[in-house]
Amino acid sequence: MEPLLRLINVKKSFGDVNAIEHVDFDIYSNSVIGLVGGNGAGKTTLLRLMSGVYRPTEGSVELDNQRPVSEMRNVLGVVPESTGLYSKLTAWENIRYHSRLHGIDDQLAWNRTFRFAKLLDIEHSLHRYTEGFSRGMKQKTALLRALAHGPQILLLDEPTGGLDVTSARTVRKLVGKLKDEGGTVIYSTHHLAEAEQVCDRIIIIHNGVVQADGTPEELLEVTQTQTLEEAYVYLTKETARPRMEDTEKPSAIANLWRRL
Repeated sequence: MEPLLRLINVKKSFGDVNAIEHVDFDIYSNSVIGLVGGNGAGKTTLLRLMSGVYRPTEGSVELDNQRPVSEMRNVLGVVPESTGLYSKLTAWENIRYHSRLHGIDDQLAWNRTFRFAKLLDIEHSLHRYTEGFSRGMKQKTALLRALAHGPQILLLDEPTGGLDVTSARTVRKLVGKLKDEGGTVIYSTHHLAEAEQVCDRIIIIHNGVVQADGTPEELLEVTQTQTLEEAYVYLTKETARPRMEDTEKPSAIANLWRRL
């Protein structure tokens, strides 16, 4: 089976700081891959590399036809940690604007949106302005926006961060539905229990380096531990570095990501 997405010896530096160091892995269809790591581990940088927002300092990020990912963004759906919704637009207007940028017919985008909106229990709020939305409602709208153009790969950056239990469960249920339908989801989180629930493959990243890559069972076997928490602690003994966003002024590209 050919991979949908390949990271080949990828390194990303910001000045003298190496945010990501020599990362190699392939992403295959019909899977949910967890990117697990603490703050500053490099998860968001990796997602920005995979979405084409960042370009690697070294190495390459390629889709299945060996074209750079920056030239093929239509096959990607992205939900950044900050939703970046336009508060003066309704949920549907936000979604429609995004789908039109991808050249998607309004009716097709609406059909896709309404189908997934029912799964997220937000179908009755699509014509409400997002200004008064809760964190959970904004996150659900951002998910619908990312799915409206029918992407092959969905990139989620801490998709349940700040959500209540019910909303977080609904998001995880949608991710499972996408996988059941043959979709591919890359799921960034620092919650091991959530990764174990949702993901069939887990990539543990620490201080910009991939420490392990495999199924939950494989991670337990290679570390000779009984739980994923024990495996994670074993693999991330080195002191965590400060989060990049906490120590550097955001670049123009980083500001763009936050507005997506």
